[in-house]
Amino acid sequence: MTLIIAYTPFLDPIRDLQDWWYLLLLPLAFGISMIYKAMRCPSLKTYWHNVFVMTAQIVAAMIALAVGLIFIVLVLIPLIPVQ
Repeated sequence: MTLIIAYTPFLDPIRDLQDWWYLLLLPLAFGISMIYKAMRCPSLKTYWHNVFVMTAQIVAAMIALAVGLIFIVLVLIPLIPVQ
């Protein structure tokens, strides 16, 4: 008899997505934008335009934050003198 253990997402991550985890930012940003704009848009006339603009803003902000952190870690931290 084989032992079947339940899948635990935080202890056993999905192996197939580990190389492509950053692509999950797109559906996450799109979902957040859809929900936020559904609550905040006064009219549905420009709803989808606002959703796509906010999705692009979220993705651009994440890319800018990643570039800034890479700059800090690779350029600024090595300049700190060691005592």
